[in-house]
This record gives sequence, structure tokens and C-alpha cells, in this order.
Amino acid sequence: MKSIQSCFICAFTLLLTSCSVGYKTSSFISKTPSKIDYSSKKHWAVFDGIDANGSIIGNEEDRLTADVFFVYPTLLTNKKDIRWNAPINDSIINSDVLKWVVPYQATAWADAGRLYVPYYRQNHYRAFFEPYLNEGGLAAQKAAYNDIKGAFEYYLSNVNKGRPIILAGHSQGAIHLKKLLQEFFDGKKLQSQLVAAYLVGARVLTNEFDSLKPLTSPTETGGYVSWNSFKKGKFPKYYSWFKNSVTTNPITWDDSKTTLLSQHKGLMYYDNELFPKSLDVEVKDGLLWVSLPEVPKRFWFSFLKDYHRFDISLFWQDINENAIQRVRAFN
Repeated sequence: MKSIQSCFICAFTLLLTSCSVGYKTSSFISKTPSKIDYSSKKHWAVFDGIDANGSIIGNEEDRLTADVFFVYPTLLTNKKDIRWNAPINDSIINSDVLKWVVPYQATAWADAGRLYVPYYRQNHYRAFFEPYLNEGGLAAQKAAYNDIKGAFEYYLSNVNKGRPIILAGHSQGAIHLKKLLQEFFDGKKLQSQLVAAYLVGARVLTNEFDSLKPLTSPTETGGYVSWNSFKKGKFPKYYSWFKNSVTTNPITWDDSKTTLLSQHKGLMYYDNELFPKSLDVEVKDGLLWVSLPEVPKRFWFSFLKDYHRFDISLFWQDINENAIQRVRAFN
């Protein structure tokens, strides 16, 4: 078994997003980036349930009932990295997607449908914050979204063939999926194919959509769920940002504000080990408060107040079972 230091912490520090300043920047080049050819499988981490290494992702029987389009979180976070967007063939980021994001995040949905995970020229973390927004941040975000849009359009035109769709993403991935929902699903014909959108680790307000609504039961379809995880009892400095945001209980998937330890289906820990009945939650004013998980070497969690990097892995089995449940209800 790998050590906690080399596997678990390393894996999820890649997924950390926390407000920071003092980044180095380059001047943003306003020239529109060339479009990515998503007909090439080299631009997909996972395509049709097969990852870039040729491995099958998910249960072959269950994954044939729907499609899952997953967008991964920000991995371009180094303060010394002056790039606004990652190249599509960035070997470090693409390797991290396959090594950490796919097994610890995307696979949570892989038993519910054929998994699709496009590589994209994601924007640097700083692009979301002042003073970088108007220095190139907004343009970098747009460039990243255009890749996601291009990948989805290719998928929709060449692969989907009218099948039910799950959208799932974390952090930056969820932010881009919000826009994708607005542009392709909200009040449009494609909304009839939407099983659910899992917009995890991003602020979602109900007024951001016209027709799409938050889902308030575990079998409801055609809408979205969202949550942002924090240590129970802790309010972040930027708490006001989350007030009034949609906060789904990812254990009961209904209006329950609290849960019991016994209700938790399972946390995906390091070495792909599942730990059921290891935490409880409380929905609190736009936040999801999470108890200190009852897992080996949990003292690592005790140092954290923001559980953002664990938004999905904390509820891996809960998500897995719920995604299957919603697909079966949809069909």
C-alpha cells in the first residue's frame, strides 16, 4: 500500500483551489485559439468508457444505459506558471487527469453511463480572481469553455444518438458546465435528454437558469445538484460568496438538512479503498458541513477547514448509486 503522503495527499492537492494572490502573469494574446479536433481520440482522457491507456472505465453492463460527460477541475495552479491556459497536450496535466481525476472523481459516475472526459485548455486558477479577471482572466475562461463546448458538440453530433445524458464536473469543470447547460439545455429541446447535472464545487444560484431547477429527490431527473464542502462548524472567509447558493445533500439527495453516520454510502480514500459510514453532513446556509471522516490517518483532515478538494471523493459511493438510480428512473 502506498503511503498516505505519496498517494492520497498528493492526489488531492492537485484538486485544491483556494483564494490566493501574487501570481506571475504573461500578457494575454487576444488571438482566438485554433479549434481542437475532437474527432481525434488523443484529445480525450476517456472516450466511450475507454481511457487513454485502453482500460475500460465502469461496469460494462450499466454504462450502456446513458452517457456521462465529465469535465475535470483546475490543475493549472502553480504561482510561477505564467500561462493563462494549458496546452491541449500538456503531458503533466493530462497524466494527472488519468492518474488522479479519472479514478477518484469521474469513475463515480462511470457505472451509470458511457464515460466521456475531454482534455481541454483549461484556464489558470488565477483567471477566476481579481486583479487578473480583466488582465486576461475572462478571455482565458472563455477559451477554456470553448474547448468544452467544442468537445460536447462533437460528442452530440457523432456519438450521442439521442441517449440520456449526465453532465458532471468539479470546480472549474462545474463552472464550464453551467454555461453549457445555459447554452444547450436550459429551456431547449436537449433538456428532455438530461438525466441530471452534477455541478460540484462551484457556486450555483437558482436565477442562473430559466427552466432548469435543483433536484430535491434521489430519483428526480431533468435538473441539477450542487454542493461545496467545508469542515463542520467552519465558515470560510469568503462565506458571503456561498450564501443562497444551491446546496444538495449528497447522501440523501432530498431536503434533509442533516444525516446520520449510518446513511453515508462510502468515501473513496487513497489506494481506491472505500469507507462507508464514515461521515455525516449538515446543510448550512449555502455550505455543506462535513464531519471529520472516520478513516485511517484522518488527522490529515483535521488540519483542513475547506474540503473543496474532496467534494466528490467524500461521497464517491453515494454519487455512484445515485447516478444509477436517476438513470433507471429516467428510463
